[in-house]
Amino acid sequence: MTDRTALPLYLRGRFAPVPEEHSTADLTVRGSLPTDLDGRYLRNGPNPLPGQDNGHWFTGHGMLHGIRLWGGRAEWYRNRWIRTRKLEGHPFIRGNATIDLTVTPANTHVIRHADTVLALCEVGLPYWVSPSLETVGPYDFGGRLTTAMTAHPKEDPVTGELHLFGTGCAPPHLTYHRVTAEGTLLDSRRIEVPGPTMMHDFAITEHHVLWMDLPVVFDPAFAGRGGMPYQWDEGYGARLGVMSRTPGSTDVRWYDVDPCYVFHVGNAYEDPRGRIVLDAVRYDHAGFRDAWTDIGGPAGPGGPAGAMEPGRSQSLAVLHRWTLDPATGRVTESQLDDRAAEFPTHNETLTGRPNRYLYTVSGHGIAKHDLTRHTSHAYETPGSRHAGEAVFVPAADGVGEDEGWLLSLVSNDDGLAGELLVLDATDLSVQAVVELPYPVPVGFHGSWLPDLEILPKSHPAHSAEWEKWDPVAQAPHGS
Repeated sequence: MTDRTALPLYLRGRFAPVPEEHSTADLTVRGSLPTDLDGRYLRNGPNPLPGQDNGHWFTGHGMLHGIRLWGGRAEWYRNRWIRTRKLEGHPFIRGNATIDLTVTPANTHVIRHADTVLALCEVGLPYWVSPSLETVGPYDFGGRLTTAMTAHPKEDPVTGELHLFGTGCAPPHLTYHRVTAEGTLLDSRRIEVPGPTMMHDFAITEHHVLWMDLPVVFDPAFAGRGGMPYQWDEGYGARLGVMSRTPGSTDVRWYDVDPCYVFHVGNAYEDPRGRIVLDAVRYDHAGFRDAWTDIGGPAGPGGPAGAMEPGRSQSLAVLHRWTLDPATGRVTESQLDDRAAEFPTHNETLTGRPNRYLYTVSGHGIAKHDLTRHTSHAYETPGSRHAGEAVFVPAADGVGEDEGWLLSLVSNDDGLAGELLVLDATDLSVQAVVELPYPVPVGFHGSWLPDLEILPKSHPAHSAEWEKWDPVAQAPHGS
């Protein structure tokens, strides 16, 4: 019998990958699902094949978990591996030493833009998937995307444009891309940075793009050993960059900041004085080392310590604010809250604009941060349950910024089945719990896909082969 405690953190407990795909209909609901939740909640995360250990939490094969809600009912749950070329066993580096951008785990995020659902991971191209979680194939925006794509693109709620970037271990280290609301990639710009940093996220405001050039850098000494070949490099420095969104602009004004690392941005905006405000979850050196070690990265100086989970590391990751003043060239830094935090989310109708509230995973549960009153409170999941990222869904008749629902997949340390938690975002009270029939491992990011015109005309759903390709699509409300 295998001693599960001997497994790495990312392969046991609530992180333990599930060995099979499932489809289940008519789920049990405790409480009352809001009737305006008409759509699908999809969440992505790493799920290695049975018996497989890729050496790092971030590198497991992508698996989507989806729950279909309609008319106050939870119609189905299903989980599917994303059928990538990596899952099929193809090498990331070809025999001629070039990189195959289709060989990616596609395991980090899932979004919909221009009626196309994309599974994302920053090391390669996105993968096109159906709303019922079946894989169509790699997606390169009609051949226009020739770099990797970030897992954290930003859709402007006013223009509908999708802003994204790609990074590389070899030049170009950073490339910016802009996609129209209709899904056409029409602007790509090379941005000069000193080296191959692990830039996981970025931000936009109404007029600017914000870059985070921080001291976690590709280390070729660890390449090819499995895991993630990135290390903290104290000599690299830390800076934030501001670039105009004006088409064609590549000039970046850089602001030096205290050394740190950021996995995830909350939001950014321009204040009435023309300053640029960026809110994000900040790790200091010790906090990053603690987190990176337990999820499988090279330990570096100091050896292993805590875990990349809010409340577990010796040095906590916390919400932090940088205020950049173009008039003076100065930057101010401040801690927004003393709660451990990760996976910040907000009402995305305010992306790039001033927002009052952020939601984070904190401890076992979900915290709501009032950035105006400088207060926070949290909903704590009971027992051994641990909430995941909370996706905000505006209420159909909502007026206030926080009028809506928070959707979070809940994982269990004790092997019990997962849950979809639905909180009232105004006060974090429990609105409903959807009981899932199987365990759901801790994952990364997800999206709410309301039922709109989901599929483009070129999608297989518009062909006679659709029913063969996805047998559930023709069932009433089952797609």
